Amino acid sequence: MNFDISMEEVNVTYRKSEALKDIDLILPAAKIYGLIGRNGAGKSTLLSVLASFRRPTSGNITIGGADPYENEILMSHISFSYEKDYSEETRSIRAMMKSTKKFRPYFDTTYAEELVERFGLPAKKPMKKLSKGMQSIATVIIGLASRAPITIFDESYSGMDAPAREIFYEEILKDFERHPRTFILSTHLVSEMDHLFEEVIFLHEGKVILRDSTDHAIERGVFVTGRKENVHQWMEGKHAGEEKRYGPTVTTFALHTPSQEDKKHAAQLGLELSSASLQDLFIHMTKEGPSHEQ
Repeated sequence: MNFDISMEEVNVTYRKSEALKDIDLILPAAKIYGLIGRNGAGKSTLLSVLASFRRPTSGNITIGGADPYENEILMSHISFSYEKDYSEETRSIRAMMKSTKKFRPYFDTTYAEELVERFGLPAKKPMKKLSKGMQSIATVIIGLASRAPITIFDESYSGMDAPAREIFYEEILKDFERHPRTFILSTHLVSEMDHLFEEVIFLHEGKVILRDSTDHAIERGVFVTGRKENVHQWMEGKHAGEEKRYGPTVTTFALHTPSQEDKKHAAQLGLELSSASLQDLFIHMTKEGPSHEQ
């Protein structure tokens, strides 16, 4: 069965507010995607449409060429994990695992039990009595053990502490190797998660402003350091970010992939070019001001 995802001119409007604007994406199956955006960028809306929790206001979405909305077969192959309210949930994680197995055809109970043990989660304790961090762990255990061909995590791990998140990241990579499938991870914890992503999607104010492999995305930004007049000369015709001064020296971010000629020119001017991180690129592309769609 084909699980390639296609979104064409997808728009979502809430009353008069545009949550998603003309989203065009093709996501081949069996990759780990990072969906990166600030709070309110539209990440949860995009994922809820993808997971068939709602229809787009306009546009088309298909998975393997089929409309997933109210498609029971396809929906059973999509796992959507998000932050939930467990304040009234009397079941334990073990009882939830048993329930989930009934409608998740690939759910692996043995793997789920291994995760419960690795995370140190109380298996018999009612969910409502667990801490927020433990509840987040329970959510990601269900998501991982479901082994759905399309597995989505919408910041469901945000309540976990750093050691637990590290275990989660390790399990993503290990289980992807054992059981390749599409992972879509939404986050604003860019520097902590960038090593997971094969491809990244930047979402800003409801629009996709970048979609690229992680390696290529990182090459789109560079820091330029040197004397102010020389930096300004090198930056002519390039998009400049915020400039920081250190005496006679300045450092500027350039939204630009330096060519060999650019590097030679920088050397002639006595400038240092240093690589930007994915987080640097994200911060500069989503700052207030003109859009920087790529």
